[in-house]
Amino acid sequence: MTSEPRIAFVIDALPSLGGGEKVLFTALELYPYADILTLIYNAPVFINTPVARRSIKTSWLNGLPLAQRHHRLFLPLMPSTIERFDLRAYDYVVSFSYAVAHGVMNYNGARHVSYTYTPMRYAWTDLNLNGTHSHKNLILDGFMRAFRKWDRRAASRVHAFASISQSVSRRITDAYQRAAPVIYPPVDVDRFSPLCSRENYYITITRLVPHKRVDLIVEAFSKMKLPLVVVGDGPELPRLQRMAGSNIHFLGYVPDDQVVELLGRARAFVSAAEEDFGIAIVEAQAAGCPIIAYGKGGALETVIPNVTGLHFGEQAVESLIQAVENFERTHPCFHIDDLLGNAQRYAKERFLSEFQKFVIGI
Repeated sequence: MTSEPRIAFVIDALPSLGGGEKVLFTALELYPYADILTLIYNAPVFINTPVARRSIKTSWLNGLPLAQRHHRLFLPLMPSTIERFDLRAYDYVVSFSYAVAHGVMNYNGARHVSYTYTPMRYAWTDLNLNGTHSHKNLILDGFMRAFRKWDRRAASRVHAFASISQSVSRRITDAYQRAAPVIYPPVDVDRFSPLCSRENYYITITRLVPHKRVDLIVEAFSKMKLPLVVVGDGPELPRLQRMAGSNIHFLGYVPDDQVVELLGRARAFVSAAEEDFGIAIVEAQAAGCPIIAYGKGGALETVIPNVTGLHFGEQAVESLIQAVENFERTHPCFHIDDLLGNAQRYAKERFLSEFQKFVIGI
């Protein structure tokens, strides 16, 4: 009797629920026996998820104060820490990387593939930790230069890369000089459906962290006084609540069935981030909800202009307001069949087939 090959899934951190975690859950459907290794694991957030009852291998960083809630503070320690994981017992290593996960060592020649959400955005773009695009300070600049040197060395140890979008694929080529074919993330589109009675509120669903630019959405909708529902949690929540008008409602984390209903009834979904892919944008379309998204990154691949949504050209309040006003004039032109058909391109079954071939090297 042939035993299953030993597989390690390595992900940077598991601080909250988001698109990257949904990808991990789907990959576990293919490889339910895979071990999960991560630097930091915020266990209470993952109750009632596919990893809740699993033994998660963490690093020493997991025991530090604030690690679960503010894991980005420990970024300078992450490269050396990820290299300490002992993976010599595994036949395959799969890293799900947005920062350092692809930098693992000690795997005795096992095939190591990296499903890359993005090369670490703070090192390879002009994005700051606070979500702005202004110049970084001298200390941070110095760290990012050193990080890029480490990152290139780490990338050279990976046997094969795959990316989550064409935009990310280009970033990987620019940063590492490596090819990275696209395997679009899985979206459980069949979980969603349009509801007969749509309402007049707009919605955004995201982690409340600086680079998601929810502040821009909140400011724009406060000025327009249109109803906005914000679903998600994160360190930005107190600041966003202070700046929000009475027309904006923060729901925090909500269960999946409630997300289905909220998207099924919403007037439109709004995203102001430069998304690497944007699973929530596809989920919204599967619920028959048109999109208003910043026209850069993954949204250029998942949103068909004037068919399933609108793009706005600048990460600025005025640009978003103009897009919303345009949507208000044109929203009857968006058809449910177009939205549902576009969402089906990212169904989970396609991911499962492509991901399995990627892992074993077919």
